[in-house]
Amino acid sequence: MSVILKTEKLRVEYPNRESRQGRKVALSGLDLEVNAGEVFGFLGPNGAGKTTTMNVLLGFLPPTSGTASLFGIDVRQPIARQRIGYLPENTYYYKFLTAEELLRFYARIFGLTSAEADRRIAELIQLVELGHAAKRAIKTYSKGMQQRVGLAQALINNPDLLIFDEPTSGLDPLGRMKVREIIQRLKNEGKTVFFSSHELGEVETVCDRVAIINQGELKVRGSVADLVERHQANLEKVFLDIIGYQPQPVS
Repeated sequence: MSVILKTEKLRVEYPNRESRQGRKVALSGLDLEVNAGEVFGFLGPNGAGKTTTMNVLLGFLPPTSGTASLFGIDVRQPIARQRIGYLPENTYYYKFLTAEELLRFYARIFGLTSAEADRRIAELIQLVELGHAAKRAIKTYSKGMQQRVGLAQALINNPDLLIFDEPTSGLDPLGRMKVREIIQRLKNEGKTVFFSSHELGEVETVCDRVAIINQGELKVRGSVADLVERHQANLEKVFLDIIGYQPQPVS
């Protein structure tokens, strides 16, 4: 299988604002490989380094050392990001726009012709099930609907790789189910999905492989089925064991 996302010995350091001395290590020698056509879950507790990794991949943050590449191209080259779509954890849009207007705005950014934009917008509105609200202002949308608009904008350029940061954060069970269905449809279309999530039940349902990091270090990676079988537990229990969580006794 072809590798389309890869990091090697990726290290990111920040100035230590707490002590004003030394450096804080956000990532320490991270090695990752994501294959074409798979759904890959990137897991870890808050502060583990997940968003830092994504910021490097998206060109928002330069690595201190090591390398990161997309489709075999160094992420520091803008062309590396030509074939990706990105959904941040918190979406910020001009909420006076309608879903159709927002998608047309992004279509222009990617240089789609008017005819191409019309076709893609119609397809995506149907995919994310917002046909009934496509002409309503986004400010009238629920959290789940806004998240689905975000998914649609991430797909407007028909990317081969999708990078999602907590795509089901704050959604109710129905909203999570709809996002899960969309991710499954993307996989069926041959897309590659790389996403972080704290919803381990969702991850166990949709992911082919996962990586778990903690305090900037890769702890384990492999297929969900292998990890569950090896530890004889569901993914949530595997995750808690790997990061060393110890439940506090109830007094």
